[in-house]
Amino acid sequence: MFKLAKRFTLDAVDYVYIVIGCLITAVAFQVFLLPNDIVSGGVSGLSIIANNLYNLDPAIFQYSVNIPLLILCFVLLGKAAGYKTILGSLLLPFYLMFLGDLDPLTHDPFLAAVFGGVFTGLGLGIVFRAKATTGGTSVIVQLLYQFAHLQLGISTVIVDGFVIFLALVVFNPETVMYSLISLFLISRTIDLVQLGFNRNKNIFIISDSPQEIKREVLHTLERGVTNLGVRGGYGNTEKDMLMVVIQEREFTLLKETVLEVDPDAFVVAMSASEVLGRGFSLHKQFSTEDSNF
Repeated sequence: MFKLAKRFTLDAVDYVYIVIGCLITAVAFQVFLLPNDIVSGGVSGLSIIANNLYNLDPAIFQYSVNIPLLILCFVLLGKAAGYKTILGSLLLPFYLMFLGDLDPLTHDPFLAAVFGGVFTGLGLGIVFRAKATTGGTSVIVQLLYQFAHLQLGISTVIVDGFVIFLALVVFNPETVMYSLISLFLISRTIDLVQLGFNRNKNIFIISDSPQEIKREVLHTLERGVTNLGVRGGYGNTEKDMLMVVIQEREFTLLKETVLEVDPDAFVVAMSASEVLGRGFSLHKQFSTEDSNF
């Protein structure tokens, strides 16, 4: 019963995310992107091109394109993702129908690109956190994320960059350059919403004093340490390599701690785009039943 209630709560939160994310995306489209011909990619970008060429209503255009892509979503991403994506793909054009009378907040293309990109990325990032999309080429973005393991921001650049290329046929190069600014900001904002403000690093440490370093890391930083057996390439000797995952702001303290123990230690730091587990993921802290520690 507890697990069922928890599952229902998580699903309810996802649907709230979809409703809010689609609203933010629709407002950004209506007050920033559409009035300034900022083609930020995706079906929304295509609808701006169609509106400019044929005066087609963006909401109707998006509905007509989303249907076959929704079928693709059901087939490849599963029914759960399909249901949520149906909601997102229906809500976004629905909002646009009722927001059509909103006046543009600016006619400066640079401001429209910046603020439109940030708010569109915020809205899409919230929708993506619910494991859903707003339909259209967002389905393709989710497929790249699911099967090619690309970050959502990078996937968005790949897919929507193609749409911006099509915009070169309709709009002047200056407008397209503003669109590229918007697309970049959308991708970065999506990643920020997905990954949060707390950046993480994966640290590998090779030292002749691994036990002392491990003891200091455990007590000073209160972070877990993993021992990895390695063999040196030069001397062909067996050594222990320590792996530590920390938040980015802790890196300086970790480096100082390691060098105090062993000034000759070999330290490699790499960005960790996503970390799940105790001390990093809030989702893992909701229930002790999810912990293996």
